Amino acid sequence: MSSTTEPQPALRPAAPTSLAVDNLRAVVILLVLAFHSALAYLQFLPHHPFPFTGSPMGWRAFPVVDEQRWLGFDLFCAWLDVCLMSFFFMLSGLFAWSSLTRKGGLAFLGDRLLRLGLPFAVVILFLMPVTQYPTYLQSTPDPSLLDYWHKWQALSIWPNGPVWFLWLLLAGDIMAAILYEAMTGRRDVIVRLSAYARQQPARFLGALLALSAFGYTALALRYGTQDWVQSGPFALQLCRPLHYTVYFLGGVVVGACGIERGLLAADGPVARNWKRWLVAAPLTYFLWAGMTGLVMNQGDAAPLALQTVADVSYAAACFASCFMAFGVAVHFARRRFVIADSLKDNAYGMYLVHYFFVVWLQYALLAFTWPAIFKWAMVFGGTVAASWMVTTLIRRNRLVGSIIGAHRKPAIIAVRPVTPPTTSSTGLAR
Repeated sequence: MSSTTEPQPALRPAAPTSLAVDNLRAVVILLVLAFHSALAYLQFLPHHPFPFTGSPMGWRAFPVVDEQRWLGFDLFCAWLDVCLMSFFFMLSGLFAWSSLTRKGGLAFLGDRLLRLGLPFAVVILFLMPVTQYPTYLQSTPDPSLLDYWHKWQALSIWPNGPVWFLWLLLAGDIMAAILYEAMTGRRDVIVRLSAYARQQPARFLGALLALSAFGYTALALRYGTQDWVQSGPFALQLCRPLHYTVYFLGGVVVGACGIERGLLAADGPVARNWKRWLVAAPLTYFLWAGMTGLVMNQGDAAPLALQTVADVSYAAACFASCFMAFGVAVHFARRRFVIADSLKDNAYGMYLVHYFFVVWLQYALLAFTWPAIFKWAMVFGGTVAASWMVTTLIRRNRLVGSIIGAHRKPAIIAVRPVTPPTTSSTGLAR
């Protein structure tokens, strides 16, 4: 009987969906920087900085408070608050199953601990104390560096800035690895679910929306929509963990059979219906904003039915905005863009370091009475340029580059060639 060698996958340039999702990462990192650059100029903020000590430590979300405001930033930041973190969870889940299949559960976890856990610890321990110093300067009449350090050490928590999100992503990856190992011999179930999502998109998306709405509403009615809990550097918004879990696992299912062949394929239902998503996203967002405004106006006296409608509308707005982003990207951004290549290569590093530049630039502009939108443009532009440059420089270190994203070649996908039938010594095909 003749022996054969297992054919190796051939490589070809990534198909349109892979490029579109890759380009979407470049856009999303700019949205993150734009979001944080606008926080000092929100209309609803008090006209004084939050005190550095004492409860509720509002400076954790708004480290600098400027007297110049613009209502448009409230609408912009509220929209991103509705959908951005959920989008990140789904985006992370899209590639989890293929990575688990390629590496195995243990190696996958080791990789995620290095890529998520280590940067989380480094930023928390070393970068955040320097980043939050302007908050202390703005709220303290007689500041000193030594006094700041004493007050920092006396805080009941360890401020984490935007990297609070990383430990939740790591928790999602741990959950995926446990699921993968527990499903030994039955892992094809996930692939079949992925195929079902492509074949029956309305049912799958309806189930995703229903589950996320149930998870969010149940916790929002119990804990409210604004409460956070934090222990040390680990923070969690109490109304959202089930909602995030649904989006992460939804991403795992969608990506299990490959995004090129699944729900997000270039000829798939999400891309084909991009116009509908483009209409649904603003409609559901303003529905949520209106319902939430009514609840806030009535406070504790708001009827349970009204609170429930507001919470369900949040889930609907998040759902529509996330799939609008995917649909528009897959339809329009299915080719390479030179500037996007550099931006997405540096996106993770920019996420890790950008908050330092945001806070210090916002603080530096406090003395000027320029319009809020002009200040925002300066903070945003300066943050993009500085964080991009710093990330490009530190990625030249091989170790750092391997953690936050070494220089990447054009995306590729594997194509396994068809294996011709082999013949036995009797000449019969087997």
